[in-house]
Amino acid sequence: MSPSLATAAYLGAAILFILSLGGLSNPETSRRGNLLGIVGMTLAVVATVLGPRVSPAGLGWIAGALVIGGAIGLYAARVVKMTQMPELVALMHSLVGLAACLVGFASYVDTSIALTGAEKTIHEVEIYIGILIGAVTFSGSLIAFGKLNGKIGGKPLLLPARHWLNLAALLVVIWFGREFLRAETIEQGMLPLVVMTVIALLFGIHMVMAIGGADMPVVVSMLNSYSGWAAAATGFMLSNDLLIVTGALVGSSGAILSYIMCNAMNRNFISVIAGGFGSGGGAPAKKGDAAEPQGEVVPISAVETAELLREAKSVIIIPGYGMAVAQAQHTVNDIVKTLRERGVQVRFAIHPVAGRMPGHMNVLLAEAKVPYDIVMEMDEINEDFPDTDVAIVIGANDIVNPAAQDDPASPIAGMPVLEAWKAHTSIVMKRSMASGYAGVDNPLFYKENNRMLFGDAKKMLDEVLSALKA
Repeated sequence: MSPSLATAAYLGAAILFILSLGGLSNPETSRRGNLLGIVGMTLAVVATVLGPRVSPAGLGWIAGALVIGGAIGLYAARVVKMTQMPELVALMHSLVGLAACLVGFASYVDTSIALTGAEKTIHEVEIYIGILIGAVTFSGSLIAFGKLNGKIGGKPLLLPARHWLNLAALLVVIWFGREFLRAETIEQGMLPLVVMTVIALLFGIHMVMAIGGADMPVVVSMLNSYSGWAAAATGFMLSNDLLIVTGALVGSSGAILSYIMCNAMNRNFISVIAGGFGSGGGAPAKKGDAAEPQGEVVPISAVETAELLREAKSVIIIPGYGMAVAQAQHTVNDIVKTLRERGVQVRFAIHPVAGRMPGHMNVLLAEAKVPYDIVMEMDEINEDFPDTDVAIVIGANDIVNPAAQDDPASPIAGMPVLEAWKAHTSIVMKRSMASGYAGVDNPLFYKENNRMLFGDAKKMLDEVLSALKA
């Protein structure tokens, strides 16, 4: 393939990636967006493999890598459950960071291209920054993976003078960067490069460990942005225009998503990165400061729940991570169909950080064939709760916690939440009275108009569905 033809293919792939992002922004066009992304990536890979920069001797290595990577991807797609998708995404981000590090070191020790003067300096800056971003992404994503699958606790690790430690690490990285650029040989430059890599790895660990469990969806989108910038840095190191464009698209879209989510949570993006919010085991306030939940918990049966739903004219369903764990989305859709056939208005209320990653609940509902037009965002539906007969919360906790509005001493104070307690009756489905991912008690459970349906969400919803059809 000639260089001009490869460039044209890259341009076509870049356009397809942009169209793919546009399609993925809406549930109704997400399948088309995903397909456009697949076509664009296929075109990019073919243009790279058949392009002028790959010699026949390298085709075997590329074919082997494609077979191994494709097999791993196919296996993961077949066996990974929807509830494990956030962990898989975090793991994929770590691989992008690792690739950026490996490409950076390989580019530095590659002697096939001799650069001098300004070109040499620019190339070394690309290597240094690329490895820095890649190392932070790699280690941070691994910690995020551990937190999401429960191997690492959600409670933030707040070291004494952590901000000063971060500042000191930044100054050391800058100083070694100067030493790296001054190095006259590869051997002299390797030491500052390795030291910087170690510091970057430690910073990635420290950064994510200091972020509380309630902010993990923001962390996932933030690491998605980092992985994009790492890919862009790799593109600069390899002089690959498409990789630069693709990385910039992923990096900027991830950053915008993180910013939107922080706004939705009433959080400062910089504060989240610095690890100032959220606690897996609860952030205890001083005695007397935080309000203790008042009232009694009133349990309800599946048959009574079905009766309330049958008599209701308006129902809002609030899905959470518990629905994902129980794989109850298909039963939920069957209940929705049954209620709508009876003339009941049913809608879904989606909080921006419901689940463990952005869009988690939307994906589950789309998988269950829930109509897109009844899935509403928080800002669209929050004002409708006072006119709602029944609000049913399925496996959600922090996103419906009134303490965010009523208790200034709460760790989630100021976070916008779905106001389920304002419905005539609210029903919360949970296995137990345990706190949510942020480790905060929920006063909703004790309100007079709330009922608790205890048990596995799938089992309880099956019983509710049977009672509705009886």
